[in-house]
Amino acid sequence: MELDARQRAMLEEMGIRVWTPMASAPADETALAKSSLRPSDGSRARVAAPSSPVERPVRAPVPMAAPAVPVGVTAPRALPTDIAAMDWDDLEAVVAGCQACGLCKSRKNTVFGVGHRQARWLIVGEAPGENEDLQGEPFVGQAGKLLDNMLKALGLARGADDAARAVYIANVLKCRPPGNRNPAPEEVLQCEPYLRRQVALLQPRIILAMGRFAVQSLLQHSLPDVATMPLGRLRGQVHSYEGVPVVVSYHPAYLLRTPQDKAKAWDDLCLAQSLMFDAGTS
Repeated sequence: MELDARQRAMLEEMGIRVWTPMASAPADETALAKSSLRPSDGSRARVAAPSSPVERPVRAPVPMAAPAVPVGVTAPRALPTDIAAMDWDDLEAVVAGCQACGLCKSRKNTVFGVGHRQARWLIVGEAPGENEDLQGEPFVGQAGKLLDNMLKALGLARGADDAARAVYIANVLKCRPPGNRNPAPEEVLQCEPYLRRQVALLQPRIILAMGRFAVQSLLQHSLPDVATMPLGRLRGQVHSYEGVPVVVSYHPAYLLRTPQDKAKAWDDLCLAQSLMFDAGTS
């Protein structure tokens, strides 16, 4: 698969080196052609960056079989009537004034979400950090830069005007936990209706769940024992949330601390993209 110079640059900035056959590599890209993408255990990882138009990744999705009524999993609570009737602007205003849990006392800004409100891709993270709390936008700082580069390698961008190339980015929690601590169960419970309404309004074709708490929140009503399952065990499969396919991946902040797993995250993006192709979209 041919990669253009922009895509190679994006993958290089992510910390992923791309192998290119010498016969097809331009002379001025010899250094890149000699490198290869390999995870830390020495096995070769799959790289399938798209050209324009986006080419279909080789990797095929592996559907996850689940019983119709999973044992030990409770059905989600009915969405409150007032929230179920809200449009984007009303929902954002309610989130901005929310005082349902103690996080309202320490926040500087709520972090509602950002991106095209008809985007086909929804990226769901965990909770705002310090930079997000200051700016009121999810995934900023170094983790946000890495996420942007990952998306750009697929031809996607949070600021794109074209819905087919745009993404919408939101967090499970809309307020920062003090000291960037882990979200508490009751905090996730209070914020859950907001995320569910965002999904209903957006009607995405694919959800990319990034990080353990995002995965647990999205899959808690469809997958038994998700709270005790390692995130790595949930990767490489197609899950579901509110009828939308869900692909599990690592949080960009984790990838900054554990760069050897960036190739695995790239595999996750390729899996998500393959689902879009299977649905007849790019």
